[in-house]
Amino acid sequence: MPHTAPSLRPGRTAAPPRSRRLALTVLSTTMLMTILDGSIVTVAMPAIQHDLGFSPAGLSWTVNAYLIAFGGLLLLSGRLGDLVGRRTMFLSGTAVFTAASLLAGVATGPAVLIAARFGQGVGSAMSSAVVLGILVTLFTEPAERAKAFGVFSFTGAAGASIGQVLGGVLTDAFSWNWIFFINLPIGLATIALAVRVLPDERGAGLAAGADVLGAVLVTAGLMLGIYTVVGIERYGWLSARTLGLGAVSLVLLAAFTVRQATAATPLMPLRVLRSRNVTGANLVQMLTLSAMFAFQIIVALYMQQVLGYGALATGLAMLPAAVSIGGVSLFVSARLSTRFGERAVLLAGLLLLLGAMGWLARVPVDADYVTDLLPVMLLVAGSGLVLPALTALGMSGARPDDAGLASGLFNTTQQIGMATGVAVLSTLAASRTAGLRSAGAGEAAALTGGYHLAFGTAAALLVAAFVVALAVLRRPAPDPAAGNGGTAPVADPAAGNGGTAPAPDPAAGNGGTAPVARPV
Repeated sequence: MPHTAPSLRPGRTAAPPRSRRLALTVLSTTMLMTILDGSIVTVAMPAIQHDLGFSPAGLSWTVNAYLIAFGGLLLLSGRLGDLVGRRTMFLSGTAVFTAASLLAGVATGPAVLIAARFGQGVGSAMSSAVVLGILVTLFTEPAERAKAFGVFSFTGAAGASIGQVLGGVLTDAFSWNWIFFINLPIGLATIALAVRVLPDERGAGLAAGADVLGAVLVTAGLMLGIYTVVGIERYGWLSARTLGLGAVSLVLLAAFTVRQATAATPLMPLRVLRSRNVTGANLVQMLTLSAMFAFQIIVALYMQQVLGYGALATGLAMLPAAVSIGGVSLFVSARLSTRFGERAVLLAGLLLLLGAMGWLARVPVDADYVTDLLPVMLLVAGSGLVLPALTALGMSGARPDDAGLASGLFNTTQQIGMATGVAVLSTLAASRTAGLRSAGAGEAAALTGGYHLAFGTAAALLVAAFVVALAVLRRPAPDPAAGNGGTAPVADPAAGNGGTAPAPDPAAGNGGTAPVARPV
């Protein structure tokens, strides 16, 4: 008999509003901690290299070790959250991350710090993979969910800018160790509060999806793929290392896909990809975040290497971006999504980001901050529209028993997008800069020329994201009965009953019914 689990759709929630707000605070704080950890380290890398004796090549592993563990384990962690319970996975991941942060803070050599960074990546994957799955079960009304996604997306969109400011302050005022020690009180407070406010939902049990072979294939494939991508800048796109490891990674992921189509209890049921909104949102996210690497990192490099800004000055210069993104995420995106739909809001946000990249593609060697960079900091407020809309669309087709998986998938494409952006844009910029140097250009002019190519490529990626969003994503028909921007029921093939009427919910234990799938 087909499975008839309830779908994630508008309805009443048992948790009182205050508990839901506290839960949102806990989940957003954890996500902010994860995002901060990815950017705060970049500012402190010179100090870490000096104190611990890292080689230039070895220093990159303070970032790479985290990325490989984080990106490689997200999908597995998301599915395990569905099976063992999402709160259990969240608490375990936060505990692992906090312990690894302590180890990183007391590290006295490169090997210990790299191991600790890998541990932080493992903990981050475990906790962040299930966050969206918890959110969609807590916030079921469309207007409430849009606001929650706006708050949550703010932490992701503005977190990198905040991390650069905080990293500069902590490193200059104290030492690099404190960029890790600051996670301890936050992590412990998060665990204590999460125990009280997060819903203690039972998972389906490991027997419902304990696909060990699938877990090995997808984890090995993703880790190897990210390991390959982060090495492209050093080894090149056409090196034997890149081509060989990339081919092995693709074979592993292809074998995982075949396994999921034939396994009795698949780790990732392929039904989750049948929704064009889910698949399209994940693809748009990969393209968008690949492009936004140009803003998050290359703008900072331009400020420091061309304009001569220090680490703290660079962070402060990017602060208006965090403020503008935060204002749009928290106060504008939910209202626009409720009125016009996530697809329209997403397209508008992409146009703003495209304007930002186009503006950056013309910055001069002697840029003035107010006229050449401040407009960019304001235009990237488009991220505050794009990310909440993508989050809603990326989670729109998931059933409750797949919510952790959909969350893990969404976070995985996020990491793949960022890693690909690092590889593509930094390689193009370095190649162009080297060519201009060879042609006799000065150092500042050569660097600026390389950055122009990166910004132009980022703009092309955003155009591709806009085209995919326009062609693939759909706005569901409004449901007047909902009275709040809800959507009318549509057929849900996964429900096995046509999807047009409530299906029996065995979990209710009383013949109750569960709402049927309909796109957000």
